[in-house]
Amino acid sequence: MRPAFLSFLASTFGSCAWAVGVTGAAEGFAKGVTGGGSATPVYPTTNAELVSYLGDSSPRVIILTKTFDFRGTEGTTTGTGCAPWGTASGCQTAIDQNSWCTNYQPDAPKVSVSYDNAGTLGITVKSNKSLVGQGSSGVIIGKGLRIVSGASNIIIQNIMITNLNPQYVWGGDAITLDNTDLVWIDHVTTSLIGRQHIVLGNDASNRVTISNNFIDGRTSWSATCDGYHYWNLYFTGSNDLVTFKGNYILHTSGRAPKVGGNTLLHAVNNYWYQSSGHEFEVDSGAKILVEGSVFQNAGQMVETSSVSGQIFTSPDSTTNQACSTYLGRACQLNAYGTTTSYKGTDQGFFQYFSGKNIASASAASAAQSSVPNSAGYGKI
Repeated sequence: MRPAFLSFLASTFGSCAWAVGVTGAAEGFAKGVTGGGSATPVYPTTNAELVSYLGDSSPRVIILTKTFDFRGTEGTTTGTGCAPWGTASGCQTAIDQNSWCTNYQPDAPKVSVSYDNAGTLGITVKSNKSLVGQGSSGVIIGKGLRIVSGASNIIIQNIMITNLNPQYVWGGDAITLDNTDLVWIDHVTTSLIGRQHIVLGNDASNRVTISNNFIDGRTSWSATCDGYHYWNLYFTGSNDLVTFKGNYILHTSGRAPKVGGNTLLHAVNNYWYQSSGHEFEVDSGAKILVEGSVFQNAGQMVETSSVSGQIFTSPDSTTNQACSTYLGRACQLNAYGTTTSYKGTDQGFFQYFSGKNIASASAASAAQSSVPNSAGYGKI
């Protein structure tokens, strides 16, 4: 074979190899995240390989081309839990994690629980990793992801996480962040989760972008006993900058999200659809800007009984001009259909956007037409 032709093959297949990996770039606070960068892609074929690649100290571009099922791999636990919402069909019961039933639900009926151990603690993800699904084949069943203890520069894109003990509170979280920086979660679908779909713990998660994800709250077991998941998005870090853009939040009943700690949340161009309860819980320390988003058949935009943080809901075109000083543009109006809106006019926290990477925003009408069709895995 001629040298020139060999050179052609090398350049051709080399460029194909480098093209595998992350699509696009993060907007907003996590702009600049590179994950595994230009590391040669690896293709795990077993659960053990996936765990090893995610948890080692090397920069990695990890491509998922199959389903990884962790159910049954770490055994099961049978014990006594509780039923805070009753024992009727469709109600979640709870694992007595950290004596939660004993300490917080002492009067709840005691029930027997049997759960899969793998779901209760996610796979450790260390720094400089890109985890990317190929097409619609990157699925993780029965175990979530855990980004903690100083891990940084991580991209999770185009995967599905599903079936984490959905009948039990404390059955597992899909994606956990705690003591992190520069994390981008993009085009991920989460479904049938026991506890939180995405949780940012009490330590600082710093710069995070959560974009184009499908939070699927449809379930046969819920804390509200109605098939609408209650534990969804929990943002309570001590120093968090969260861009939440282009996400589709479906069939929930609460905490979508719950915001507190010291969290600056920019919620832009999201689509909340079908809620039997509320979307935002505004706890002390929350600083929330909501713009260009759609709330359709979504119950209450804000749980009004306990608003103790700050929220700006882009209430009208005149008030929205206040965004210009710190975001460089006016904020976009939200849209409501069969939803109880909330007029939040707090602007005292706008100063915290100064000097940060700010996501762009389009009109709510654009989000309504595009987000349901573009959010989640298999949509890149």
